[in-house]
Amino acid sequence: MYTIQDLYDLDHTLAKDYLAQFTYPWEALKGIKDFILALGPTLDPEEYQEIAENVWVHKTAKVYPSAYLGAPCIIGPNTEVRHGAFIRGSALIGDTCVVGNSVELKNVILFDHVQTPHYNYVGDSILGYYSHMGAGSITSNIKADKKNIVIHGTDEEIATGLRKVGAMLGDHVDVGCNSVMNPGVIIGRWTNVYPTSCVRGVIPEYCILKNNGEIIQKQVETE
Repeated sequence: MYTIQDLYDLDHTLAKDYLAQFTYPWEALKGIKDFILALGPTLDPEEYQEIAENVWVHKTAKVYPSAYLGAPCIIGPNTEVRHGAFIRGSALIGDTCVVGNSVELKNVILFDHVQTPHYNYVGDSILGYYSHMGAGSITSNIKADKKNIVIHGTDEEIATGLRKVGAMLGDHVDVGCNSVMNPGVIIGRWTNVYPTSCVRGVIPEYCILKNNGEIIQKQVETE
């Protein structure tokens, strides 16, 4: 339930080989910047343009004039980065993604077909293939007491050793509008989160998390 293998199909990200080195997704967070700096110069210059130092944008991507792209970052093919988006850096954004109005990204990997379209904050997080964050939903990545993040599972706790950990969303996760994911949240594949939810701990795959905290199982037809 917690591992990279449990959460993600690695065929849908340029970070496949990088992520495959680790057991747990949060272990990859510290190295995202260095990984992007190493990957960027290897990208095909016929496909990617380095529009600023350590900022690589695919030639089919659409970046609106008022968007800010901080280094290092990679913007994948067919992706839209809309007006007012603020990519602070250390962001790998995949194929056919949406980074919307007033969205802020920092130290993240977004798999292919991820949507963060409206007023989202995503920091120190990994968002799986076809995951979606509704308008105003955010990842909280640091505790009020600034202590290291602990992953709170059903029957165990895992110390990350990190002060900043956002959310790990599995493939096809859908987060409802104005939801807050507390530091160290993990959401399994194909799970839905109701709008205005306060999400804590580990939410299993193929579930619905209601905003009263109730978790129910669901049946989903996968691709």
